[in-house]
Amino acid sequence: MGAVLEVRGLSKSFGGIVALRDVSLEAEEGEVLAIIGPNGSGKTTLLNVITGVYRPDGGGVRLGGEQLVGLSPAQICIKGVARTFQNIRLFKRLTVLDNVMIGQHHRFNAGTARILLASRRSRREEANFAREARELIAKVGLAGLEHAVAQSLPYAKQRLLEIARALAAAPKVLLLDEPAAGMNSEEIVQLEVLVRTLREEGLTVIMIEHVMDLVRGVADRVVVLNYGAKIAEGSFAEIEANPEVIEAYLGKGAGPCSA
Repeated sequence: MGAVLEVRGLSKSFGGIVALRDVSLEAEEGEVLAIIGPNGSGKTTLLNVITGVYRPDGGGVRLGGEQLVGLSPAQICIKGVARTFQNIRLFKRLTVLDNVMIGQHHRFNAGTARILLASRRSRREEANFAREARELIAKVGLAGLEHAVAQSLPYAKQRLLEIARALAAAPKVLLLDEPAAGMNSEEIVQLEVLVRTLREEGLTVIMIEHVMDLVRGVADRVVVLNYGAKIAEGSFAEIEANPEVIEAYLGKGAGPCSA
């Protein structure tokens, strides 16, 4: 299908600490790309560079051939890259529905004046977005919780809400930073079904994850980082048999990644 997102030669240092070392990868349309590696290997830094939180010291990021480096996180989101966070970032005192609709804000066409005056056009547009938001809430498994306050939800449901909010931006590429963290086995299965559904709908998903059962179940390809450098790339079967990955990620003498 061709690459939707291309990362070429990304490098990023913080003082004397090298977080990314000449990292290159690409994600194709409708593909789930998993990024794994030990804590501190540069995975979240990579997502932060892709989304404009950090500017790289070298290299580039292209979405559909368009350079993203130098754009703000808001501009990159408008271009089509949305994300969730390792540490959940919701508007905790707002409702589930309000949180998801905030993710749609850059897609509203009615101007500020029309919104303040509650014009017919703005009311119609808001009703359409509210209907879409409810559909997204149901898609991630939170139907019936539209009016619940976000902070009242269990931790795993807050993670699903954050995914719904990211999807509300109508992205071309969805970045998930450890989406299964804090989930039990049943909730991870639910997440796996959701990610597979998104892939079937043609969405490109890049996922940082430590839960290998989830990676095995959904990833088309896996990239492994260690000390900020890419040390392996391939199918899950190829990765779990790679001696360098086993040593870097699990320690010498450990079994394959599925252990």
